[in-house]
Amino acid sequence: MALHTQESVSGFIASDPQLTYTERGDARFYAKIGQEHYRKEPDGSFTQTETTFHDLVAFQKTAERAHARFAKGDKFVAEGYTRQYGRTGPDGETVKAEEFVAKKLGHDLARTSYEVDRTRRQPASTAEPVGQSAGMGRRESPSAAPALGL
Repeated sequence: MALHTQESVSGFIASDPQLTYTERGDARFYAKIGQEHYRKEPDGSFTQTETTFHDLVAFQKTAERAHARFAKGDKFVAEGYTRQYGRTGPDGETVKAEEFVAKKLGHDLARTSYEVDRTRRQPASTAEPVGQSAGMGRRESPSAAPALGL
């Protein structure tokens, strides 16, 4: 089976993330992102050149989770695709624009320190009622005691 690949983008969140909803009621995450660029010099050093700024969006659950977890300045890595579209410019003419549509979005391990919560998520239909202990749904480590079969 062939290896599945998609476009990716990395950078930093340059604006305060926004969560809005489409006409169909789907969550939409938006953030202006920045990408720093560098030029390698003949002596092997690097010189920072102009930072570029772009639009990043995500939809549905990815949008909700991104809005809850990302803040301005966070470093990220995203997988998805670039979408070109037309929008109305300040003079009323249609202007070509592009945005990166993130299907998967996470913090950049190379540039971010964090802790991982490995609590398993439960499907919405079997989620714990509000007020239950947060540790009740946590999966326990396998016991060292031998299992008994009947």
